[in-house]
Amino acid sequence: MDDISKLLQEAKPLYFSRKRQRNRIKVGICTLVGVVMLSLFVPQKSSYIDNGEWVDYEQYISQVSPIEEMGLPVDEFGLLMVG
Repeated sequence: MDDISKLLQEAKPLYFSRKRQRNRIKVGICTLVGVVMLSLFVPQKSSYIDNGEWVDYEQYISQVSPIEEMGLPVDEFGLLMVG
């Protein structure tokens, strides 16, 4: 019985050091995944349009609104003006 107590006392620091190391690895992986997920939401300068070509987002926005082409009143964003 005394031998088991000595083994447990000897193994205790090793057990806790491995546990801390595993927790650090888990935190590192979670942080990496979080940063990657947040980077997906950062607005990009250019966007990929359905026709397969890269188009500059600002140039795409500055085109005339289809509502404006129909002769309806629009605001500065190209949206239909109500009221």
